[in-house]
Amino acid sequence: MSGHGDYYEEKSKSCISHSEIPAELYDKYDVKKGLRDRNGKGVVTGITNISKVDGYRTVNGVREPIEGVLAYRGYSIEDLVKRRDGVHGFEETSYLLLFGELPGAADLGEYRNVVNSNLDLPSNFVKTVILRENCRDIMNTMARAVLELEALDEDINDFSVPHVLEQCVKIASLLPMFAVYGYHAYNHYDRSQSLIIHRPDPGLSVAENILMMLRPDGKFTESEASALDAALIIHMEHGGGNNSAFTTRVITSAGSDTYSVIAGALLSLKGPKHGGANIKVVQMMDDIKANVLDLTDEGELENYLNKILKGEAFDGMGLIYGMGHAVYSISDPRAKLLKEYAIKLAHEKGWEDELALYERIARIGPKVISQKRKAPVCVNVDYYSGFIYRMLGIPEELYTPLFAIARVPGWSAHRIEELVSSGKIIRPAYVSNAKDRDYIPMEKRH
Repeated sequence: MSGHGDYYEEKSKSCISHSEIPAELYDKYDVKKGLRDRNGKGVVTGITNISKVDGYRTVNGVREPIEGVLAYRGYSIEDLVKRRDGVHGFEETSYLLLFGELPGAADLGEYRNVVNSNLDLPSNFVKTVILRENCRDIMNTMARAVLELEALDEDINDFSVPHVLEQCVKIASLLPMFAVYGYHAYNHYDRSQSLIIHRPDPGLSVAENILMMLRPDGKFTESEASALDAALIIHMEHGGGNNSAFTTRVITSAGSDTYSVIAGALLSLKGPKHGGANIKVVQMMDDIKANVLDLTDEGELENYLNKILKGEAFDGMGLIYGMGHAVYSISDPRAKLLKEYAIKLAHEKGWEDELALYERIARIGPKVISQKRKAPVCVNVDYYSGFIYRMLGIPEELYTPLFAIARVPGWSAHRIEELVSSGKIIRPAYVSNAKDRDYIPMEKRH
């Protein structure tokens, strides 16, 4: 802080009093807080061809929960993950989101060549933008690096689709380097660890390159790369209503450039209510292991989960992390897929006891939450992703950056769809609760 803490502490009282909106006014004016109705259903603000996210159906006017559905450009997430070709599923699915069709072998090869052509940066870029200006929050490092790319683009305000596509592919190509190099810089300068920088290998997939660049010895197994590749696909897109995709749309609608749009989406995703929940899951699990004597006793686990839900344990927020979702209630298709990879990795790496704990809490947690909410709750995508990352030896500082790396193709598709189909600046209405006041001369103010 600046040393003026007492000043801001005192002034905050006035700031808060003038910022508080009485809760009853939201009901009076039928305001949809968080752009959701009382049942948690999102207010319709747009139309998209990019993906389908569904967890309910309406029968005779009654909304009923169903098994969760997620599809990209009409293809189910299950097919995209389970039927992908080797460990290049991320590239294949990125192509699908950007161009609307699954690539043939020649198309995928050409796209990978274009991606690889973006990996050469000016010699001083990494040194000055990432290493010299390192930050403990890698998402900030990534956002700053994306904004710095503007200096390399001579036509930053060319909003034609070919040029925006070129900008988006460039950002998506470079973001893994920004994330991993940003972590290494933080680990070196803030933690006094060794600084080892590996250049990406054009012959490797995105998932393989992330593991290679992250690990000092550059080594990884095929199953590790496959699990990370699957996780990247699963996190790639989730409709236009999630906070970062909507941020992408809002900034695009204002006429801003691609680099500013993606930087804005990154800074939306870094919020713990959006992209940081998987970190909370693994931290919650560590807390449970530290405070529950018998981790095989489901009664003892249930009692402790109730304490967490009441705000009496863990971080005091009253949340069992990795459970519940705005759309899914019966099941989250992403969590079901990630669980399969978590099981496989756990058996390969000898993490069976940890897996058993996750599976116990996955059974107990939704029941505990449902007793309070009186509605079905399911395990969500964050529940297993952090567990997988931990088994892969990925540091917690990179959990949300990995989410961001995955999301750029989806954000890019939303930017282009907004440019092509909308053309109007997004401007929702707010009800003014401000009271008229007469101006008071300085000498009469208290």
